[in-house]
Amino acid sequence: MKVIAGTKEVERIDKFTWKTVLIYVVLTIFCVLIVLPLVIVFSSSMRDPANMKSPLILFSQFTLSSYVQAFKNMNYPMEFMNSLMTTGGSVIAIVFIATMAAYPISRVKSKFSRFLYYFFIGGLIVPSQMVIVPIAQMFGRLNIPNTRFTPMIMFITCSLPFSIFLYAGFMKSVPVEIEESAYLDGANYWTRFFSIVFPLLKPATASVIITQGLWIWNDYFYPMVFVSKAAQYSLPVGMIQFLGDKENPAQWNVLFASCVLCALPLIILFVIMQKQFINGIAAGAVKG
Repeated sequence: MKVIAGTKEVERIDKFTWKTVLIYVVLTIFCVLIVLPLVIVFSSSMRDPANMKSPLILFSQFTLSSYVQAFKNMNYPMEFMNSLMTTGGSVIAIVFIATMAAYPISRVKSKFSRFLYYFFIGGLIVPSQMVIVPIAQMFGRLNIPNTRFTPMIMFITCSLPFSIFLYAGFMKSVPVEIEESAYLDGANYWTRFFSIVFPLLKPATASVIITQGLWIWNDYFYPMVFVSKAAQYSLPVGMIQFLGDKENPAQWNVLFASCVLCALPLIILFVIMQKQFINGIAAGAVKG
């Protein structure tokens, strides 16, 4: 009996080992497929603009000339400020509107609040690109000028469904007793919200800032549609000039350098707020 038991234990260990090895092999292949394009982009960005060798030859040259040319041709400081104002203004508006909308939805127990909750969630399944033509026509009839701030209307509108969903789920984990004690002390609605509830939403707020700020910063579609002046372009729109055409070939090394320059602020932000981002995603998923 002991021999049989020992044999079964060995078989279990062997199966566990093979499963573990297979999982690690699959994960390694997946990581290589994800990381390799990034390595190729960074390697090519470190070359001279005239160096047209195969991009698969990694780190054959180390120079910042492509970065210098991308920085000058893009007018990086101006486009960086345009992206910063658009992203920052949109995220601030999203945070305040979403928190104030999610607060009564999560606190008021009624059919109407439940309807509003599902109404905003329904916005997650409607792609805004489907209605971009009538929206652009409506903006024209309302005489809304095509400036760097016009895409903010679309950014805020498209971000509210997910943000309200995240905040509403997070607020359900915040004890109501905290607000009740403040109410007994004479705190009004706005005092309870801004002094008690809003500071407790820090993890969810960090998550909203990163998730929504990421796609707003990288979005090319809305600034291309609603911004008409080159001096008001955002960074993604400014990168397109390096793609070239039939007469002017694409400057791939400079394009890759501009990609790195555009992603650098986001990388720094993620490194700073990584812990809050993970906590916000976990906390927002506690209750739906």
